Amino acid sequence: MPTSKKILSFTEARSVFEKLRKKGKKIVQCHGTFDLIHPGHIVHFEEAKALGDVLVITITGEKYVNKGPGRPYFNDALRVKSLAALQCVDYVVVVPFPAATEAIKQVRPHIYCKGKEYENPEIDVSGNIYDDIKTVEKLGGKVCYVGSVVFSSTRLLNKHFEVHPQKVKDFCKNLAKKYSPNEFRKMVEGFKDIKVLVIGDIIFDYYSTVKVQGLTSKNRIISARLIKQDMQAGGALAVFRHIKQFTPHIKLISLVGREPWVDGVLLKYVSCKEDGVIRHKDFTTIIKQRFVEPINEGKELSKLFSVNIIGERHPGNEIQKSVRDRIGACIKDYDLVMVMDFGHGLYTESIRRLVQEKSGFLALNCQTNSNNHGFNLIDRQYYRADSFSLDEMELTLACGKRDMQLGEELVKLHNKLGARYGWLTRGAIDTIGIKADEPECVCVPFETSIIDTIGAGDAFSSLASLAAVKKLPIDIATFMGQLAGAQAVRIVGNSESINKNKFVKGGMSLLSF
Repeated sequence: MPTSKKILSFTEARSVFEKLRKKGKKIVQCHGTFDLIHPGHIVHFEEAKALGDVLVITITGEKYVNKGPGRPYFNDALRVKSLAALQCVDYVVVVPFPAATEAIKQVRPHIYCKGKEYENPEIDVSGNIYDDIKTVEKLGGKVCYVGSVVFSSTRLLNKHFEVHPQKVKDFCKNLAKKYSPNEFRKMVEGFKDIKVLVIGDIIFDYYSTVKVQGLTSKNRIISARLIKQDMQAGGALAVFRHIKQFTPHIKLISLVGREPWVDGVLLKYVSCKEDGVIRHKDFTTIIKQRFVEPINEGKELSKLFSVNIIGERHPGNEIQKSVRDRIGACIKDYDLVMVMDFGHGLYTESIRRLVQEKSGFLALNCQTNSNNHGFNLIDRQYYRADSFSLDEMELTLACGKRDMQLGEELVKLHNKLGARYGWLTRGAIDTIGIKADEPECVCVPFETSIIDTIGAGDAFSSLASLAAVKKLPIDIATFMGQLAGAQAVRIVGNSESINKNKFVKGGMSLLSF
């Protein structure tokens, strides 16, 4: 069959395979990323084809591949072309879903083939293998394990291809000498027992997408047409959502107003057991509305301007007492207290003192933004933290110097707070991590294709803090923070939380050498 006729769209695939079944053909399916075709794949396909009449290869579409930054190395068109060129392959289909179940339902194979390594389902980080087997059997098929020759596409790509910038490759290669992919996975699984209390300002992010039409003729102001609006759960609620992916033992303490829409939104993310949020009629729920242009493929989201709905004054004494009482009643029950101080009203002097005095392990993120610039400085507001993270502007304001040695000032702040861990995140440049009695760790960002940087620092802080409370070495803790940040910059704002399966797969991929 000509190569071009082997390639089917996802929508037309079902009818094609239905006709083949009616003709009595036995259909065999293999599914995967197949980013780099190697001898192990060829043997896998040949052994699969021998089990039936028609071999169908379904591949995960490039937008849905969860193998970390830089993957897949080859796009859909190239992967499809390579597979269709193989004599043993009869059909190739790109699947617009992250898991295999939709592909199985579309093909409805008599036999579904996985590699022999999957005979032990524990090897599947995502746990999707169980869903695959259930779906195949429900449709009347069976699962077979084939492939007498095994190679790793990820390992081959990391060793012999320029999947990542050289500095990323060097960092990960050195890290891989100390930690295997499975050791990394076990570290992440170890987070599930941590009891976490997140305390901080909830911020609802409104993204208003507009099409700029030009300038008005009379007043010369920007005129735009509204396309859509999305509301996202940001601030401390975003951190809560990230950490909830890794441990079920979590609670959120925050402060919102009594606006009629608030409770409905909170219920989407926070269960009654996890809810320590105080509602008060005299507090204004924080909203940050950003006006943005439509996303252009391959480019960072263009933001035009923002409007903040934030109360001018700190909450009154009654509200402050409610917050203190809520924190004081439970803070000692948690292994990790995440202090997310956005400087928007929740944290007052007495509340800051309380969390510093009563926390077991205190992870601090004290942020500077347009609403508090120059007022919410980490070393003015806090005297103690077990771990902390901040950006270059926040460090500059804390030390009061424009011209400074970043590493030296980070160490000074680390010592001043009595911290065990400290991180300085510098966006597209690098992240510096320090820990007492360990060498400084400098790690460049893993992701260079950026959609939106909003929330990336919160994602970094979330995972780095989990690593810190587990007393992990600074290099692997920094790696985890950077990995979370790499996932976050591919997401618009806080529209999604960090995905644990994607995080684990990405980390294991980067450590495969």
